[in-house]
Amino acid sequence: MTDQTNSLKKSKRIRRDGPEKVTGTLKYLTDLSFPNMLYGKILRSMEPHAKIVSISTEKAEMLPGVRAVVTYQDVPGLNGYGLIFPDQPVLCFDRVRCVGDAIAAVAADTEEIAEEALKLIAVEYEPLPVIDSPEAALRSDAPLLHPDGNVLHRAAYKKGDVENGFQDSSIVVEETYELPRQMHAYMETEGGVIVPAPDGTLTVYVGTQHGFKDRFQLSRILNMSEKDIRIISSPMGGSFGGKDELNIQPYGALLALAAKCPVKIHQSREESVRAGLKRHPMKITMKTGVDSEGKLLAHKVKIIADTGAYATLGPAVLDFAVEHAPGPYIIPHIEIEGQSVFTNNGIAGEFRGFGGNQVTFALEGQIDRLAERLKMDPLEFRLKNVRKVDDPGPLGQQIVPTNGAAEVLHTIKKSLVKAANKKKQVDPFKLEGIGVALTMHGGGLGKGRLDPGGGRLSFTKEGTIEVAFGFEECGQGLLSVIETLLINEFGCSEKDIRIVVGDTATVPVSGSSTASRATSMVWHSLQRMKDSFRTQLIQLAAELTGMDSEKLKLGPGGVWLEDKYHENGSLCIHYRELAEKMPSSGIAVDTKFDFPVSPDAVVPGSHFLYSFAAVFAQVEVDLLTGKVKVTHLAQAVSAGPVVNAMGYQGQIEGGGIMALGYTLMEEARMEQGMYMIDNFDTYLIPTICDVPPIMHTEAIETLTEGDSYGPRGVGEIGTVGVAPAISRAVYNATGYWTNQLPISPERLLNHVQLGEVKAWI
Repeated sequence: MTDQTNSLKKSKRIRRDGPEKVTGTLKYLTDLSFPNMLYGKILRSMEPHAKIVSISTEKAEMLPGVRAVVTYQDVPGLNGYGLIFPDQPVLCFDRVRCVGDAIAAVAADTEEIAEEALKLIAVEYEPLPVIDSPEAALRSDAPLLHPDGNVLHRAAYKKGDVENGFQDSSIVVEETYELPRQMHAYMETEGGVIVPAPDGTLTVYVGTQHGFKDRFQLSRILNMSEKDIRIISSPMGGSFGGKDELNIQPYGALLALAAKCPVKIHQSREESVRAGLKRHPMKITMKTGVDSEGKLLAHKVKIIADTGAYATLGPAVLDFAVEHAPGPYIIPHIEIEGQSVFTNNGIAGEFRGFGGNQVTFALEGQIDRLAERLKMDPLEFRLKNVRKVDDPGPLGQQIVPTNGAAEVLHTIKKSLVKAANKKKQVDPFKLEGIGVALTMHGGGLGKGRLDPGGGRLSFTKEGTIEVAFGFEECGQGLLSVIETLLINEFGCSEKDIRIVVGDTATVPVSGSSTASRATSMVWHSLQRMKDSFRTQLIQLAAELTGMDSEKLKLGPGGVWLEDKYHENGSLCIHYRELAEKMPSSGIAVDTKFDFPVSPDAVVPGSHFLYSFAAVFAQVEVDLLTGKVKVTHLAQAVSAGPVVNAMGYQGQIEGGGIMALGYTLMEEARMEQGMYMIDNFDTYLIPTICDVPPIMHTEAIETLTEGDSYGPRGVGEIGTVGVAPAISRAVYNATGYWTNQLPISPERLLNHVQLGEVKAWI
């Protein structure tokens, strides 16, 4: 049973979209159907690297039931896309750079006919050398995958003199950590319906995390005005970053325009595996020095990220990893270098944690190893070196003062005490261990990047308070966050509210539903709009009723009059009546602003607002199978005030289970540019059987005096510190240090068989 802490035992409002989801009545975008709808399929390369000699579509075009076939020759605008660089061909024409590259697409009367048509498209390839690792890509004789070479992006940071720092160190630990490619594994694979209109406009019903960015990219591809493209992007069945980039949208749009009919494309899991984004595999070498008193002195980091065949958000992911390489620790001498490298492997992009997961596993591994060498309690070692309230950020930039790092460490001590008190005798072939990890996570896109926010409040003719944001509901519970904030601000009821998200035709630009930013942006938007909106409603009510506006307030169902005879006042005028008398000009307030950034940051992507989390993990290791079972997972999180308790807890626990999979079982393994997996029978993710019997989430809601930035997002931080906590717990149980994920039962058993734990069995 999940354990809930006092801070989360507050009123829990049912999710606004919850009943429809659990009863199956909610229409996801892949559930939609339209008259005369066709079915689309995409022909994707099975070659990781090859020259395209020829493409022949004649036989496919002649198949009865086929209504459109498109290749690169049918792309009217830019034959490329990508959130940062449009380097990924919509439809390849000269060569393919990875398995999953799109070559052609068909639309047919049925899905079966479309699949048959794909088999009739003849593509002649001339195989090219396969670059299957960043190391191979960096060799001087490696073929160039892109005109500017095989290095997508470099990032670095340096302060002090790291070599002098190592000379002054009493203990130096150096280790290389290898982190795997992970699949997002959302329940709803990529898909939707693209509907053309007789006037030439296009409506795109496809799940995405940034409708306006999709609209911009599609306008370039289709050579259409953005105003003629409407993106409806909510609801969707999960994303975790995997749908932030375009996926099936260009192909559905090209086919719909060619056939002049709606086209549905819904990828199978196998298609999603080949074409979908993955978490960046990274190889991280860290060398860290400490003095005899346990003070960190020097930290040298080298990061090599495998971004796959195309850029997508690879540069930003690397920047984030570099920024978080020092973590929440104060280290006087730092040198960090990072490279994101093109290969012929599957494309890596945004994934929950955004590079923080990989580098935190390495950093916390260093901290644990140093604590062990110092014979110091690992939690006390962290407290000795953790940042203080007014310390700068990890790259020396000014950040909002916060003591979150120390607060979460002190809070997680309770879990250690509980575990010690509940320690039980297990059978002779099972060992128990505990571990702790610490992490910080920057919110927003960071310094130097366009990070717009905004929203709109309006009073409708039906008498509802309508709020509109350019965000998407991708399962994270955003609708409940918005609803809770509105009720808290205006005292209204759920029935008084209408929320509009995920439709570029009806919402203002609010930026992407990424980077743990949506909750913050909604809160900041309402702070900017609420007073003017409230004043206008109350002033109208005062004019209509003759009441003193100073004694009126918004409440459930309408405007209320404060009086001494009723504790909550009395209803003065219903919202519906107020709407009937509203002037023709209406009542509306909107706002535009940018996400808060550090005023003095010089490194691109540096953040200003951070959340912190400490993780406690207890494991049971089976010495016969090498299997690791997590029996207790606790997280203390400092992210400002909790907006929606159920959503908060769901994000932390859900993120924790996702990270458990990353730690113990998930790897989208590739060999010679080919996926060794094709479905969930070969790629294992956690099930309910893997969920720890005890899970514990504690929210630290206090902010430092003067901090006016409100709640921070928690969509990602629950995933970041779990892997190093479990890794440390495995070491505590067996004496086995792992520097590679997922933790291998085979390597663990080899360690056991070598006799390191014979004293325990």
